[in-house]
Amino acid sequence: MVGVEVRAVNHRFCEISVRLPKLVSDMELSLKELVKQICARGRVDVTVTLNGTGSPSRMVKIDRVVARRYYQALQSLQKEFHLDGAIDVNLLAGFRDIFSSNEETLSVEGLSKMILGLTRHALQDLEKMRQKEGAALKRDLAARIQVMVARVEEIESQVPSVVEGYAKRLEARVTRLLSGESVNSDRIAQEAVLFAEKSDVTEEVTRLSSHFTQFRSALKAKEAVGKRLDFLLQEMGREVNTIGSKANDANISKHVVELKSELEKVREQVQNVE
Repeated sequence: MVGVEVRAVNHRFCEISVRLPKLVSDMELSLKELVKQICARGRVDVTVTLNGTGSPSRMVKIDRVVARRYYQALQSLQKEFHLDGAIDVNLLAGFRDIFSSNEETLSVEGLSKMILGLTRHALQDLEKMRQKEGAALKRDLAARIQVMVARVEEIESQVPSVVEGYAKRLEARVTRLLSGESVNSDRIAQEAVLFAEKSDVTEEVTRLSSHFTQFRSALKAKEAVGKRLDFLLQEMGREVNTIGSKANDANISKHVVELKSELEKVREQVQNVE
């Protein structure tokens, strides 16, 4: 009996392990090539087992012509000498020349073909399961990206009010320090402009939007996109960190923290994507 078991777990790279009986140990490369046709990422273990297939098996043959002659001869003797008793299989089994046996061993070539066929079938089943899991993963990732898009839109909408609030707080602070003396509005406006420039996240938001679009496009691709998604997530993380460093507002900082949390969840899931 020949058995082939294929197991796969998530991994950043493609690692293939093949366990073979000594009789077919030279098949390792062939089986690895088969796996690579299906899996571009992940750790895949292929285990081949043989139960008695490589050992000689005894085949028994019956010479029916000789058996018929024995039977006819016994019938003739029984009739001629008026003998009682049945001529049954137990009686015929005593004539050893009716039976013959030889040993046959399944050839290594035939065994190899059988193992390759079983491995292909196992990999096809694995691929069906991966496609089903991939469809669910795609929906989850798309939903998480949409959550991140909403967070970024919130940040973008709050930036003008943050600048305006800063200008008002600065004016109030200066007024208190001057104890009622007139405040230089032009100077306040200048400081507000400098603050706006330092806290401007337009470029980061634009790049994030581009990364989101590319991420969604990659989810629709038919080829392996795991590494591409990894790269996009790294770029997203860089932009989010920059927004966080520029933010001088509690609400924006809150959105940044939530973005980082969502990014980490997406990063964990992308490790499952080929």
